[in-house]
Amino acid sequence: MDTEDQISETAKAVQEVAKTTVKAIDAGEKFGGFISRFISGPLEQGMGIFEDKLKYMRWERQVRLMQRADQLLKEIGLDKPTRTIPLKLAVPLLEAASLEDDDFLQDLWAQLLVNAVNCASGISLQRAYIAMLEQLTPLEAALLEKIYSLPYSETQHNGVVVGKLPQEASIGKDDDKEDDLSDPSDDVKLALANLTRLGCIVIQKSWGGGELFKKVNPTLLGRSFVEACTLKTR
Repeated sequence: MDTEDQISETAKAVQEVAKTTVKAIDAGEKFGGFISRFISGPLEQGMGIFEDKLKYMRWERQVRLMQRADQLLKEIGLDKPTRTIPLKLAVPLLEAASLEDDDFLQDLWAQLLVNAVNCASGISLQRAYIAMLEQLTPLEAALLEKIYSLPYSETQHNGVVVGKLPQEASIGKDDDKEDDLSDPSDDVKLALANLTRLGCIVIQKSWGGGELFKKVNPTLLGRSFVEACTLKTR
């Protein structure tokens, strides 16, 4: 590519960036106008309230994350991390953890973070764990906790009876009959379907290929993920 072509390509790139910036500014102004309509104030005031609230919420969640991580480190007898996290994993983990507005889920982020910086935890931080935790609801996390509280060696092949979730789960039996087991509620079914999508569990299938929600099976990925989000002692 000669110099003129390079200049032309650079100019095009600059124009595209400029167009994107203008669109972002326009979108921000429109949203500011939207807010101002509901607070009976000028556009600038609307945008200011929105931005200040977002900054405050983000700061508040960051502070809580730091406090929880420090508390968990103390619980396992550490006053500081004993290893560091690669930047390519640290950035998405800390960003997602500081945006989480549910305390139960943020505690899982804090535990994952502390396990990752504790060389004695036996946990190797994976990008998949971050992506999975980002996509969990509090209900789904609670279901995983129940399912993986049972011995993996027994549930791996016998399955887990889930009709009484989220209250309880039990180890399946070889002689379990489908008609004798109950279905979980619709919200639990939907949560189990998402956990299957994430690779945390496997939903059993009918002979025709339909989903059966009365029993599920744990997975190696699911077990490893739950262990990574469970605080490990030194």
